[in-house]
Amino acid sequence: MHETHRRFWAGEGRPLLLLPASGGPQYDTEGYAARFADPKAMLQAELDRALPVIGWPTDGIPTVRPNLGVIFVPAMAGLSFEIRDGQMPWPGPPLSREAIRASRNNASGQTLDLALRFYAAPRPEGVAAYAPDTQGVFDIAMMLCGEPLLCALGDDPEWADEVLEIALDWYLLATRAVKEAIGEPRHEMVHGHGTPQGVFFPHGGARVSEDSATLLSPRMLDRFVLPYVERALGHFDGGFVHFCGRHKYLFEALCRLPLVRAIDLGNSELYDTRWLFETTARHGVALYSRIAAEPGESWRAYLDRIATLIDQTGARVILRPMAVPESRGECAEAFDWWRHRFRAAK
Repeated sequence: MHETHRRFWAGEGRPLLLLPASGGPQYDTEGYAARFADPKAMLQAELDRALPVIGWPTDGIPTVRPNLGVIFVPAMAGLSFEIRDGQMPWPGPPLSREAIRASRNNASGQTLDLALRFYAAPRPEGVAAYAPDTQGVFDIAMMLCGEPLLCALGDDPEWADEVLEIALDWYLLATRAVKEAIGEPRHEMVHGHGTPQGVFFPHGGARVSEDSATLLSPRMLDRFVLPYVERALGHFDGGFVHFCGRHKYLFEALCRLPLVRAIDLGNSELYDTRWLFETTARHGVALYSRIAAEPGESWRAYLDRIATLIDQTGARVILRPMAVPESRGECAEAFDWWRHRFRAAK
C-alpha cells in the first residue's frame, strides 16, 4: 500500500481513491466521555472503525488515533476543557496573558499522557497510528487567547507575535512527542485526518489545521498565519493543511507555500471544483479532500466527472468521495473502474 502512495507522490501513479468501508462507524461519539480518559477503550473504538478497512477495495491505509479533539495541544498549555458525552471536547475560557506566558514553564498534562498511553497499547499488524488533532499555530493561539487575539493583530502586534511564538512551541513539542511515540521519522507520516483510512506522506511529517484563519483578511493572513504555517511545517519537511469555510485567498496562498504538500477542505461545496483542481495543479499541490457531489449525482456519474476533471486539469487528487457505493460489491466495482480509468499512469 505504501508503494502505491509513493508512486502517487512521485508523479508516477494514478490518483488515489479512499472508499469508506462498511462495518464500522465513520464518526462515533456515543460513550465518548468514558472513552476519552481510557486509552484502551479509545483504541478499541478506533479499531472498530479501522479493521473493516483491511482488505477493503480502497487505497486507504487502516489507521487509528487517540481522538482527543482540538483541545489536545491547548490543554497541554493549561487550557481547561469539558467533556460532554456525545460531543467532542469543549474548550474552556481563554487564559490570561500571565497564564499564557507562564505556560512555557508547564509540564505537559493529561492529553499528552492519554495519547502516549494509546500508542503504547498493542494494535493489530497492518493498522497504522497517527497524530491526534494538533491544530495549527494560529488555531492554538486563538484557543489560548480567545477573541482578544483578533484585536491584538491590529492594536498590539507584539503581543500577538508573543502568543503565536508560544503556540508554535507547543505545536512543535506535541508533534515531536507524538511522532517519537509512534516511531515515525521526522520527515514522513501516515495520517488519517479523523477517518479510519490514512495516506502515506514520504515527504511531509506533520498536519496543520487553521480553521480560525478564515476570519482574517489577506494582509493579516500574510502577517500572522502563513509564516507560522511555514515555520511549523519546516521542522518536518512539510505536510498537509486543513481548513473549513470559504477563503479563496487562503487556499491560493497555501498552494504557493513550498512545504504544503496537500490541502484538505472541510467545505468543498463552497468552491467551484474545476477552480480547485486548476489551482492545485498550477502549483503542484495535491488535493487530499472530500470533493462535493452534485445534487442527486450517482457514484458512477460522480467518479466519471471527477476523473474527467483530473484529466482536463492535471490535478493530483487523493479523493474522499461524497457520492459513495453502498455495498462491498459496488465498492469493488467502483475501485476497479477507477484503476482501469487511470491504467496508463504507472
